Amino acid sequence: MKLNIANPATGCMKVLEVDDEKQLRVFYDRRMAQEVEADVLGEEWKGYVFRISGGNDKQGFPMAQGIMINGRVRLLMGKGSCYYRPRVKGERKRKSVRGCIVGGDLSVLNLIVVKKGENEIPGLTDEESAKPRRLGPKRANNIRRLFNAGPDADVKKLVITRTFTTKKGKEVQKRPKVQRLVTPLTLQRKRHIAALKKKGQERALRERAEYARLHQQRKEEARAASSRRRSSRAGSAAH
Repeated sequence: MKLNIANPATGCMKVLEVDDEKQLRVFYDRRMAQEVEADVLGEEWKGYVFRISGGNDKQGFPMAQGIMINGRVRLLMGKGSCYYRPRVKGERKRKSVRGCIVGGDLSVLNLIVVKKGENEIPGLTDEESAKPRRLGPKRANNIRRLFNAGPDADVKKLVITRTFTTKKGKEVQKRPKVQRLVTPLTLQRKRHIAALKKKGQERALRERAEYARLHQQRKEEARAASSRRRSSRAGSAAH
């Protein structure tokens, strides 16, 4: 079985080919998202803790979270299901997926380093092989959380910038546009929208009151005209 180990702290990944059943036995009957101690893999992995994030069986079918079975099943999937995208509105299809319990029929098991041990693993945890983060967060609060910045910090200066050379030999800096950034302009727009909403509500109240007054006036005029017609008919009948 191949163990695909990823370390989010450095952005590196390492693949181990493990054939010893005693070493793999610690992963058996564990579910996705569970944490496993990696001491059985060798002395260099002492203190490491992995989280099971998925895997594939020998036929290539992926593990699906929430399917409590140690094998493959065929499920009727629709919109919102994992590993299926409907092409037509309302379309459903029966697809084969692997359960979320680890077994011996897997060919690849995906693991994530949750806790680092005592020793450095070359190509996975050492600083020499650490890859710089190419893309960073775009949302303002996520940028503050990444750099541990306060609410008054200038988020535009904290955005991860990428410098590259174009085909013409010019160096260009590329950075994402910060999303959900609260600026004086956005606050002004918010106040303007609230003022327009309040003005519309006041206008609606005035028009409603004007309509009620006009409606009452029309009713009184119709009542007076009706009483005049009745009185004129009564006078003509008396003559």
